[in-house]
Amino acid sequence: MAYSSLEECLLDLEKNGQLRRVKELVDPYLELATVHHRVYEAGGPALLFENIKGSRFRAASNLFGTLERSKFIFRDTLTAVQQLIEIKNDPINALKKPLQSIGLLPTALNALPYRNPLRKPVLFQEIKISDIPPIHHWPLDGGAFVTLPQVYTEDPEKAGILHANLGMYRVQLSGNEYVPDQEIGLHYQLHRGIGVHQTKANRLNQPLKVSVFVGGPPSHTVAAVMPLPEGLSEMSFAGVLGGRRFRYQYIDGHAISLEADFVITGEVFPGENKPEGPFGDHLGYYSLQHPFPLMKVHKVYARKNAIWPFTVVGRPPQEDTSFGQLIHEITGSAIPKEIPGVKEVHAVDAAGVHPLLLAIGSERYTPYLPTTQPAELLTIANHILGTGQLSLAKYLFITADPDQKLSTHDIQNFFEYMLRRIDLRRDLHFHTQTTMDTLDYSGTGINSGSKVVFAAYGPVKRELDRTLSPAFSSITDFAKCRLIMPGIVAMETKGFVSAETTQEELLRLNARLSNTQLDGTPLIIWVDDADFAAANLKNFLWVAFTRSNPSHDIHGIDSSRM
Repeated sequence: MAYSSLEECLLDLEKNGQLRRVKELVDPYLELATVHHRVYEAGGPALLFENIKGSRFRAASNLFGTLERSKFIFRDTLTAVQQLIEIKNDPINALKKPLQSIGLLPTALNALPYRNPLRKPVLFQEIKISDIPPIHHWPLDGGAFVTLPQVYTEDPEKAGILHANLGMYRVQLSGNEYVPDQEIGLHYQLHRGIGVHQTKANRLNQPLKVSVFVGGPPSHTVAAVMPLPEGLSEMSFAGVLGGRRFRYQYIDGHAISLEADFVITGEVFPGENKPEGPFGDHLGYYSLQHPFPLMKVHKVYARKNAIWPFTVVGRPPQEDTSFGQLIHEITGSAIPKEIPGVKEVHAVDAAGVHPLLLAIGSERYTPYLPTTQPAELLTIANHILGTGQLSLAKYLFITADPDQKLSTHDIQNFFEYMLRRIDLRRDLHFHTQTTMDTLDYSGTGINSGSKVVFAAYGPVKRELDRTLSPAFSSITDFAKCRLIMPGIVAMETKGFVSAETTQEELLRLNARLSNTQLDGTPLIIWVDDADFAAANLKNFLWVAFTRSNPSHDIHGIDSSRM
């Protein structure tokens, strides 16, 4: 169904029993977020809040709360979008089925954004930032934030919508040092198209015009989070997914989405930053306050009866988990087509997506010899860590499976397969002093840290302990040890004090364990709560891979320099 507005989508969901109206007065300070969080956890419907304290506007959330609901919203276009992506990935195969490809032409035409010169600006009412529902999501947040923004910028060297970028970069509406109604903060991280545009604007010593669209047809929101190749317009994708061309015009030199519920226009000037944050983010921690670009507000517009969409992020899974599932549903085999030799890549949501990748590749370099160690896998690993946002990964576990029985989505089985084959003196490959996700605070500084590739291939080297090894009973310095899964143990110690204290504890631990039989337990994670880490797979993934910096936090029993 081609929705022309957010409200049209919400009414369709209500008609089909997938939306609930909340008529009671709800406080935008923490209460809205709490209601959303509980409904999402229960697998509940989309929500339309009709009575928000201190604001005349309504708000909606949990629109993409389940993959099933997302697929329902795009039920009339999803298959065609998948087919178009397949054509892009394999154009030769498309030539073999010309009639099927011709049938996609009407869908492809929706990729052309439509500039409507007749639509007058009076269709929008001009408002202030302070009129927007001031939603605070977590207690220590620095102010009210936009959590589903579509931030639009154009290439300063190539004007026009087809050279524009639409990205979901959080926006801080209030708090800190921002002048109320005149300034807001833009937070964007590494590998984001808006950064390319600002770099060019800075070089030209001119401000970057920015438009923040909020709401509108749901395809516009999804387009803002799609990992599209540089140069491919998100507005084109929004038109194809939504079954309706992206409609826009310009007011005062700023692009305006004619179907958005709200539009904030403004400029970012070279070298002008202000503190942004803190913000309770999708890794399950607060991202702290740092200087980020300052946007000076020009004008703010709202539709008649506008609806403010929002979501709540935090420790996975959250609604953004469903975004990831929808993206995978749409793109299908895009990564294996892009990277030769790759069979699967899984960005693990429970670890916060970016920290942990699991991959299955190929080993084809020496068919004339019995391959017993990673070779092609290392080439593939470097390619993965050089590809788009996959490059933000900290931990990459990669193997090959000649029998084609392994899946990266069966996480425990994947780890067991790797650990049975890995050579711990050969198969760990560190990348030090490199870039990390801006939101990850386990590194040496903002945007900086390390990565590690675990690449395992060849015959089975060990069988994994399926019960706790007796060797752990000799350790008296630690409160308890718990088996997480075969071959992986959580060892509890005191909380972190300093790097020096940790090094002393590691030396004592090494002395205890260096002469024990622990080959069946190749991975030990050091935690302050072993019961929590071992309680379930999600806890293990979150504790082990979001809270560590590989080059500093991986140690080996009886280790030595190679």
